[in-house]
Amino acid sequence: MAPSDVMSMAILRSVCAMLAAVWTVGVFAETLSEEEELALVYGDKATVSIATGSRQDLRRAPSVASVVTAEDIAAMGAADLDEVLETVPGLHVSHSSIRYASTYMIRGLGVGNQANPQILLLQNGIPMTTMYNGDRGSAWNVVPLENVARIEIIRGPGSALYGADAFAGVINIITKTAEDTPGTEFGMRVGSFNTRGVWTQHGGNAGEAEVAAYLRVGSSDGIKEVTRAKSSPAPGSVSTDYDAVDGGLNLAYDKWRFRAGYKLRDNVGTGAGVSSALDPASKSRAEHLTSDISWTDPQFAQDWSVGVTAGYLYYSMEYRDNVMLLPPSARPPDGLIGGPNQWERQQRLSAFAAYSGLADHSMRLGLGHDDLDLYRTKTIKNYLFDASGVPVVTGPPTDYSDIQPHIRPQQRQVSYAYVQDEWRFSPDWTFTAGVRHDQYSDFGGTTNPRAALVWEAAYNLSAKLLYGRAFRAPSFNELYGINPVANGNPNLGPETIGTSEAAVSWQVNQDLQMNLGVFRYDAKDIIRLVGGYFTNIGGVHGSGAELESVWDIDRGVRLTGNYSFQESVDEETQADAGYAPHHHLFLRGDARLSLSLMASMKINWIADRKRAVGDARPEVADFKTVDLCLRTGQTDIPWDFAVSIRNLFNARVLEPTLAPGTALPDDLPMARRSFHIQAILYL
Repeated sequence: MAPSDVMSMAILRSVCAMLAAVWTVGVFAETLSEEEELALVYGDKATVSIATGSRQDLRRAPSVASVVTAEDIAAMGAADLDEVLETVPGLHVSHSSIRYASTYMIRGLGVGNQANPQILLLQNGIPMTTMYNGDRGSAWNVVPLENVARIEIIRGPGSALYGADAFAGVINIITKTAEDTPGTEFGMRVGSFNTRGVWTQHGGNAGEAEVAAYLRVGSSDGIKEVTRAKSSPAPGSVSTDYDAVDGGLNLAYDKWRFRAGYKLRDNVGTGAGVSSALDPASKSRAEHLTSDISWTDPQFAQDWSVGVTAGYLYYSMEYRDNVMLLPPSARPPDGLIGGPNQWERQQRLSAFAAYSGLADHSMRLGLGHDDLDLYRTKTIKNYLFDASGVPVVTGPPTDYSDIQPHIRPQQRQVSYAYVQDEWRFSPDWTFTAGVRHDQYSDFGGTTNPRAALVWEAAYNLSAKLLYGRAFRAPSFNELYGINPVANGNPNLGPETIGTSEAAVSWQVNQDLQMNLGVFRYDAKDIIRLVGGYFTNIGGVHGSGAELESVWDIDRGVRLTGNYSFQESVDEETQADAGYAPHHHLFLRGDARLSLSLMASMKINWIADRKRAVGDARPEVADFKTVDLCLRTGQTDIPWDFAVSIRNLFNARVLEPTLAPGTALPDDLPMARRSFHIQAILYL
């Protein structure tokens, strides 16, 4: 047995021994009730606001939703957003070859496009979508969690409330307020791959105003796993290093709230290469600045509450060094070099009104306008396309923005309105119906309804029947990109999807909760490359089931688990759509070893990932990973410490790259075993 495996087994035996001690000794706090203690450890997971726009009981919400709290994040020892999302039923976090950007697959959707535009990411209810690719942009790589209060996830369509790109699901990240961060906190985290980060955050009052502020600085050399590029069979290491700055400000006074956020990702490696040509030398820089100001009056008039929000987003992505698209071995003498840079700004204005004056009804109306502007582009490259679309090397890299840009500046305006009614027509039955219309300046209008019937069959049992339609707006690159290999098509329409769901939530007893859901969807007008042009063609239909359970064995031990199954079929080929796991099993055990020490173990199993038609590579190998975390908490000293081990048994983990095209022969290798230590000081 290898020394690393011996060490892993020794660590595992030690942790198991500590967990066993919980059963035999039973050292638990007696000063709090069990309910109070669970709330302290895991936070409020019983309510959700993403389903309707206002907070309500999760089991009665007209969506299939999940909630992860800051307390839950700390309990599992998660350090970034991807770790948390991988624990959600029906959601698997993969990666694209470009910069190893995160790809969120919900129910088998979200693959087939490296930008992953079918998943809507919100921060405090505001879209973080960038217009060029319809993705979240490079600044959202490796998202830290110290300033996150809650993460709410909808699995299924959300366009009736949130509009574009709420296609397969919606993820809303809610940042901390002054109430969530009383006092001042300093933290430090170091780990494998020379990863390090320091942060501080503060929450308090300045007169009658509430103030919360956050700043984090970090960097990593990244994993150096070896793979091969199609254009050059010689193996080489991927490039996943980065420098990062994250900041946030949250001010509240009376009915007003102002929030600002900043993300910088500098010296970012190209992952497996922009065109799957390994390129360890090139780096990029991305900035992401957001701000919003809102005014909300929950008692504006009798039976009325109203609110208005104005938001601004700035995003830039620049390549510090020109990117190797094809190496000299594939295109002598210098290879193909390019640098597609872009700058965006977005302005959003929205308003809502909620009315509760009708008996048994709760109505919500909203409208808004978005001004989305890709206002500057810059194209650096060492080649030009000839009349037949073949790249011809012209000399050293040159600014060809005026002669042959990758895209020209573009602008989009969107106006929308929605209405939603929750009708409690009997004590045990609630019917929610809503519809939203979005009018786009570039491709026209789209209308998307939703309906949900929720039955509270007993005090411990609820059932849901759900239907919703959603859409994914074509990105600017798909509409207006200039590239003979992947030309934009201004005649594109949106992708559309209809999803039917049924779900049951059963509180078996005080200590055991079980949820079961089944779904089926039909997606149409999928945007694909055909003959060098983006085109709406074909569809995907799929179905599956999700089972999850939470079992509090006693007040010191909690077991959490979920299993998801899905299958999706490409209607063009009548074969598996490919790349998404058919089976996903996640298990987690938390144990309180003493009043001030907790342990957590996570097991993640991904299985049965098929290749799409036309991809002759062997199927992607299944994998199982085990993560451990040991942390302190509820001590008399103002320090918290945590030690975590990811991928304890050093499993070989691969995520699939897409084909045909320049897909990597060996897919994307993920991190092997890694260690991390964290310390937090509270003042």
